[in-house]
Amino acid sequence: MLAILDVVFVVLDAYTWVVIASAVMSWLIAFNVINIHNELARNVWNFLVAVTEPLLRPIRQMLPRTGGIDLSPVVLLLAIMLVERVLARYVVPYAF
Repeated sequence: MLAILDVVFVVLDAYTWVVIASAVMSWLIAFNVINIHNELARNVWNFLVAVTEPLLRPIRQMLPRTGGIDLSPVVLLLAIMLVERVLARYVVPYAF
């Protein structure tokens, strides 16, 4: 059981980094630091969007409009941290 929980924690940590990379890359694209017409940049961006968008889209629909600021990655990161804390506090001590 602990091995499964370790895998869950690793997946949650990896997804945290993917969300951060997606947010940073969106800023770099918005400020025209990264050219999206580059094939490698476009492939990386498409991968990040495909992985993060299914969880970010419902959060965006629930949050109020804030102009040009997207707070959905912050909310998603807080939710991931909450899941990790709940698992660490309430599931790990009872796993045999």
